[in-house]
Amino acid sequence: MKEKTRKLVECAGMVALATVLSLVKIYEAPLGGAVTLFSMTPIMIIGFIYGIGWGSSCAFVYSVIQLLLGLKTIGYVPTAGGVVLCILLDYILAFTLLGVTGVFKIRDDMSAKRKITMGIIGTLTACVLRYASHWLSGAVIWYEITKAGGWNDYVSKVGMWTYTTVYNAQYMVPETIMAVIAVPAMVTVISVVKKQLKR
Repeated sequence: MKEKTRKLVECAGMVALATVLSLVKIYEAPLGGAVTLFSMTPIMIIGFIYGIGWGSSCAFVYSVIQLLLGLKTIGYVPTAGGVVLCILLDYILAFTLLGVTGVFKIRDDMSAKRKITMGIIGTLTACVLRYASHWLSGAVIWYEITKAGGWNDYVSKVGMWTYTTVYNAQYMVPETIMAVIAVPAMVTVISVVKKQLKR
């Protein structure tokens, strides 16, 4: 019971930290999506430490908070079906997928090189899956909305798949690069946390 309480407290702390970091926007795309200050990292750390169950649960809670923070963006969606898809693809699924780092759980018996390799693979996997969720949303929801609104001349010149690929890449590529850069720091934090847990 004590261990479970400790994990819950740690998850709550990481979700809070990730939420604060998500509000520090280096670049914000016009219809949602932003380059933030390493906001995905705290959520990924939980997965790396405690595995897929805790990682996904923590990421789900974070996805609900991101949904609440993104309600203004959802207001652009004109249909009920579109709103449901937007909620699922741009928020619940996209951010919950960050917990997939739990599949690449970093163990104490791994070498430093192995830990960093697992960290990079796990981070890239989570980021690619999150991008895929936004990418699908961009094609089935946001392409027609953007085209009808005439907000971007580029949209009328390309198909929905090109549009969503370019639009979502403009913030997800920098987000991914920043997350990968943070991997050595993540591995260090994980090692320190695990040492504390053994005391």
